[in-house]
Amino acid sequence: MREPDIHMPKKNDAPASFETELNELEQIVTRLESGNLPLEEALNEFERGVQLARQGQVKLQQAEQRVQILLSDNDDAPLTPFTPDAE
Repeated sequence: MREPDIHMPKKNDAPASFETELNELEQIVTRLESGNLPLEEALNEFERGVQLARQGQVKLQQAEQRVQILLSDNDDAPLTPFTPDAE
């Protein structure tokens, strides 16, 4: 019987903070760099790492957009949700 993957968030959990995701990503990198993981586990860790990196990138883009709006000359500029470009 396979143990549940503690690295995958549940669908109904609140989104993790940027710092929490970054910490988890750093731990994944450390485990991958150790070279001691079986192939399947290493692939799962890599997949989770890519997912965390993408989520972090979106959060950074959202923060950048908010800063640009706040620093703009237009005091009436609305804060709108950031929608990343489709890749």
